[in-house]
Amino acid sequence: MKHDWKKTEKQFYLPKPKPELVKVPPFRFFSIKGEGNPNDKLFQEYIGVLYSLAYAIKMSPKNNFAPKEYVEYTVYPLEGIWDISDEGKKTMSEKLDKNQLIFNLMIRQPDFVTPEFANEALERTKKKKFHHLLEKVKFETIDDSVCIQMMHIGSYDSEPGSFRQMEDFCNQNGYHRESKLHREIYLSDFRRVSPEKLKTVLRFRIIK
Repeated sequence: MKHDWKKTEKQFYLPKPKPELVKVPPFRFFSIKGEGNPNDKLFQEYIGVLYSLAYAIKMSPKNNFAPKEYVEYTVYPLEGIWDISDEGKKTMSEKLDKNQLIFNLMIRQPDFVTPEFANEALERTKKKKFHHLLEKVKFETIDDSVCIQMMHIGSYDSEPGSFRQMEDFCNQNGYHRESKLHREIYLSDFRRVSPEKLKTVLRFRIIK
């Protein structure tokens, strides 16, 4: 039976458009770090490299290198952990300078993907269609633990309003935002969906 995260893992990927508490277990990802404006062409190359690896894993049975534990699944969505450079923090005003953004983009991998299998997929992808950014890719386990999340509907530039709602929720319930780092999970293709209809899961870690 095919594993579809949209049906079996709704608590992590399809929250309501209001703040809620969630405990996120450790997940495995292909990830790549970078910095700069997400509207630049190079940013799309980071995304392309991650998807080339995600589909190398998904299509591994057809290429005769899948592990015996392999199960059919839907490719997970693109995610990103965002921060701003130290220089950007010094000069930050009401208007964000997107050139000062720091990101760790990632695509989650199914549980059957071991570090050894991930490395094999990476090496095969390098040989098939090399891209210099493949050298920056890591396979890592990330544990977000206890977080506040919500579905943001609208343009990326309107996200601050949703973050204010999430921070208000924290204040009302005795939680504290751990840092200004936050995660975004992109459920819409911005090339095909109008800005006001984009769906993005917003999430940040909290402490008591």
